[in-house]
Amino acid sequence: MNSLGRIFRVGIFGESHGESAGIVIDGCPAGLPLAVEDFLPDLERRKGGTQKGTTPRQEEDKPVFKSGIFNGKTTGAPIAIFFENKNTRSGDYEKQKSVPRPGHADFVAHHKFGGFEDYRGGGHFSGRLTVAIVAAGVIARKLLHQATDPAIEVKAAILEIGGESNLEAGLQKAIEAKDSIGGVVECRVNNLPIGLGEPFFDSVESVISHAVLSIPAIRAIEFGTGFAAARMFGSEHNDSIDNMNGHTRTNHAGGVVGGITNGNDLVFRIAVKPTSSTPKEQQTLNWHTGAIENFSVKGRHDLCIALRVPVVLEAMTAIVLADFMLLEQRISRILH
Repeated sequence: MNSLGRIFRVGIFGESHGESAGIVIDGCPAGLPLAVEDFLPDLERRKGGTQKGTTPRQEEDKPVFKSGIFNGKTTGAPIAIFFENKNTRSGDYEKQKSVPRPGHADFVAHHKFGGFEDYRGGGHFSGRLTVAIVAAGVIARKLLHQATDPAIEVKAAILEIGGESNLEAGLQKAIEAKDSIGGVVECRVNNLPIGLGEPFFDSVESVISHAVLSIPAIRAIEFGTGFAAARMFGSEHNDSIDNMNGHTRTNHAGGVVGGITNGNDLVFRIAVKPTSSTPKEQQTLNWHTGAIENFSVKGRHDLCIALRVPVVLEAMTAIVLADFMLLEQRISRILH
């Protein structure tokens, strides 16, 4: 449904053009210092309109704490954080009520929820809700930073846009085509302890994949060498262990063996699809008339969603790893 995690459990709510979007976080240890300022750097990274190729829609994205924080520290109770939606232009979507947008959830949402769904801006299916994921990720990161020495670090970066390692060239391809474009983002996690993850269904790859594929627009994920492993010999792919700390000469496994972290860097990549909302004329069904008609998406949209994905990917990864660390009792339920 709309929640994830076992001890560090997050529940997301809101719509693109609703009153607000937000998150409820249960299971966060008591005593973690938290202030509005802690959230601002990552929230700024996620914003549209701050870089070429992103939507001109800009929201203030100032977190409003509703519960779980007292005297600047977490209380151990559920933490509720709201983000108000103030810069909506819902009229952009009035003409689209009859025509489900290709690539969007409009058609399936209409069938699943019987026409009661909020269709404006994609409603609950919108990437707008990733603001809440980023907020939960800020808290998860703080937990991870104080759990080990050296601290666990989660970092994501764009590897390519439209097949181009030169990101500017990839964006230019989309601009010239008057279309949207996708990209590949890699995530690396340093300083993870050995032993996180459970076979079979709660392996590190299984849980991260579940969480990451929940991010809107993510089409695929691969760990370590990923699909390239299918073209290798076993002797090539196996990572030789160098010492008692589990360090390996290569990292084809991406830091996970048997579903359990092995102490090396956790490495995985995701494929981000082109933004479904594109000005390029397409054809779609008009479900009121039953006819197929020409259609072009209007409004404010990202040229390339991948530009805003790294901070969301970092957040989702940190959420999963904080939960694993709590399960292994590597993070205390009361922080001092």
